[in-house]
Amino acid sequence: MVDEKEFALPHGSFLFPRVFEAFRLAVRPSQLALAFAAVTIIGLAGWIMDLSRTVIVVGDYKVPRPRADLRWNQNASELNIYLMGGALALEAFIESRQTIAERTGVFGTLWQFGAAQSRRTLSEGAGLGRGISDSVRALCWALRWHTVYSIVFLSVALVTLAWAGGAMSRMAALQFARAERLGLLRAARFGRRRLGSLVGALVGPLAIITVFGLPAVLFGLIGNVPVVGEVLTGLLLPLALLAACAATVVLVGAIGGLSLMAPAVAYENSDSFDAISRSFIVYRDPWRTGFYAFLAVVYGAICYLFVRLFAFLLLWTTRSFLQVGFLGRHEKLQALWPAPMFARFLDPAAALPDTWSMWIAAVLMRFWVCAVIALVAAFVLSFYFSASTIVYALLRQSVDGTPLSDIYVSPSESSLEARPSESVPDTGVAASALETNGTAEPGPRPST
Repeated sequence: MVDEKEFALPHGSFLFPRVFEAFRLAVRPSQLALAFAAVTIIGLAGWIMDLSRTVIVVGDYKVPRPRADLRWNQNASELNIYLMGGALALEAFIESRQTIAERTGVFGTLWQFGAAQSRRTLSEGAGLGRGISDSVRALCWALRWHTVYSIVFLSVALVTLAWAGGAMSRMAALQFARAERLGLLRAARFGRRRLGSLVGALVGPLAIITVFGLPAVLFGLIGNVPVVGEVLTGLLLPLALLAACAATVVLVGAIGGLSLMAPAVAYENSDSFDAISRSFIVYRDPWRTGFYAFLAVVYGAICYLFVRLFAFLLLWTTRSFLQVGFLGRHEKLQALWPAPMFARFLDPAAALPDTWSMWIAAVLMRFWVCAVIALVAAFVLSFYFSASTIVYALLRQSVDGTPLSDIYVSPSESSLEARPSESVPDTGVAASALETNGTAEPGPRPST
């Protein structure tokens, strides 16, 4: 049943203030639980796959052409060498240390890199552009030098995010459109039922770009033929440019509309190709799309800092109370749980105690600190899909004139029970029935 009044704006007023409802949607416990489950699944997958240690790590390697703005406290790894010296330096590094170096996992390497980037941005307040560039290069490193690992892990992460994203988008869509709360299990089942469409919407643009790129690849193969091949390649270049133009259109649309694909499935019950076409709404009103996206990013950054501050105060307060109870100079507590900082909740380089009891206690404490970190990450994920759902609804309203309350509900989702409205006479049209589990559908209309 409806337990909240829909936030209505007067006709003709601005729609962008409704983006600020994303925080309210993102912090709902059921939605955070779905996001936390997705983060946990991805983290466990990476931890299990890291049992196969393939990343070389050393502490005494001099990197050619070091970059002054890249600093780390750990031993030098393949990723550090690649970011600082490039592919040639990494190949030389791997060849020289193939048999005499320690090894770690790909996921752990990327996790430490991401934590260092986040810590640097929070503590220095700068280097965001460089951090994004290095993050893209880090993914390229993983795909190039650990291809099988990356494909398997990214496949697990893609399916997990598609399922959780579809479920969270459905929850946010019903709440935003009709002030209707969708239960956790119902949302999870929706994500499972529409998993094919959600995954297809994410990988579909890549398949389309590949198809458009095949002619250019073919012309490149023709160019290998002596004498005649290069001439034919030059003559056929305009066709390759046309194919590349179509691929570029799809690429730009996919990048701009990536965040709108899951909301399209949640609102319209779309298949993958329909979700892709609906997400390309960015071409119809690019300025409004960019404005909404910018507003969501800025507001999301502020909300993230607030949530991170809350999590830091939670950890700091808990540790302060424990410190009062520990006697002496608190060396024992410091060994079990190093003091958290706003930019770093947990130091991954901190050594574990030697005794078995201290070791178990330290592992348990770090486990719960990691759970708090995962909750912060879950909020980011929940906010992303909540804001994307709101942006999709606002764009649909602005471009197509579709009401914000218009959302598709399949009769097969649940059995509905009509509930008469108090404000409508018995002989009138029956009111729309809304379920307590979050799904809704118009009741039967009387014959006239």
